[in-house]
Amino acid sequence: MKRLFPLTSLLLLLICNTKPAFAQEEFIEPPAKLLTRFTFKQLYGGVVILRGTFSSFADSLNFVLDTGSGGISLDSSTAEYFKLVKVPSDKTIRGIAGMRQVSFIYNQQLHLPGLTVDSLNFHINDYEILTNVYGERIDGIIGYSVLNRYIVKLDYDSSIISFYSKGYMRYPKGGYLLRPLISTLPVQTARVRDDASITSRFLFDMGAGLCLMLTNDFVKDSALMHKKRKYFVKEAEGLGGKVDMLTSVVREFRLGPYRFRNVPVYIFDDTYNVTSYPFLGGILGNDLLRRFNVILNYGRRDIYITPNSHFNDLFDYAYSGIELYSLDGLIVIGDVAKGSPAEKAGLIEGDIVVGINRTFDQNLSHYKSALQVAGERVKIVVRRFGELLDFEFKVKSIL
Repeated sequence: MKRLFPLTSLLLLLICNTKPAFAQEEFIEPPAKLLTRFTFKQLYGGVVILRGTFSSFADSLNFVLDTGSGGISLDSSTAEYFKLVKVPSDKTIRGIAGMRQVSFIYNQQLHLPGLTVDSLNFHINDYEILTNVYGERIDGIIGYSVLNRYIVKLDYDSSIISFYSKGYMRYPKGGYLLRPLISTLPVQTARVRDDASITSRFLFDMGAGLCLMLTNDFVKDSALMHKKRKYFVKEAEGLGGKVDMLTSVVREFRLGPYRFRNVPVYIFDDTYNVTSYPFLGGILGNDLLRRFNVILNYGRRDIYITPNSHFNDLFDYAYSGIELYSLDGLIVIGDVAKGSPAEKAGLIEGDIVVGINRTFDQNLSHYKSALQVAGERVKIVVRRFGELLDFEFKVKSIL
């Protein structure tokens, strides 16, 4: 007599030997397409410069790539050179050193190598101070108005920037996905540790040539740093001109899973409320961010970072107490901090730099580099009221 399986055993056998099935449908974006890629230039502090042209003009212009900008802008002298008609507005922009009401030039084009961006409203601002600081003419700033239309990849190993159409993109392995708040400016949560360990929000600002900047209110309210901490006086430049700050070092800064120790920091009085404290504790700049290859995907509110070959670069702890500017083809000493090595040596504001450490090439970046070696003795030749003078001092360390 043939043996039969019980019905329950047969059902169990069928279930165990059947592959699972899913009735799943999902609409997905088309894949992102590469539109163009080209090289970029880095200036002091990791600031990125893109070359492009404006409207129908053939002149090649320098634009700062700036996630800290909520639009796109053109330098006022560049606008005058092109004889552009500006339209007044009631809009005001603000920065760490001032506020300005701006005019606009509407519905214009930006031409980058292999890519034309249409229908842009450029606001007009004065970037003479940036030109003086970097020794390179700054004709404008590229911010949110362009960045929100594309996926933008920056590779600091190769100095290549790539623009992709919006769409699905698979991020490379070995990195970390940040999910910042983005309205027009990206705001990222990070952790800073010194006497205390504090989590706060920071402006993700690739246009800032520094590592970290904290508001004085944040430092005091959080008790982040010891009251007896030694600070050094420093002058910085931003919208509206120059502003005095203090500089020091924080023990650790953590972005996602990545930790940086002994990070140089500026502390400033946020007179114009650019951080809307306590919403932001400060600004995260590109001298730290350049240590990652970065993908900006504003459409998905993603910023993907991957450590690159600069990840372990040494930070700049040098303190000379002087600022150098390029003015009318001359390298000029700007602010000289009280009590600094430069002041004690006898240097004064307005001295014209002829050479540093036997280098007389009048290259601003070379001269600034010579002042960035903590512990080294520096020899400077200046012209003061037509007379050549020699000075020597030892560069301090803020560490």
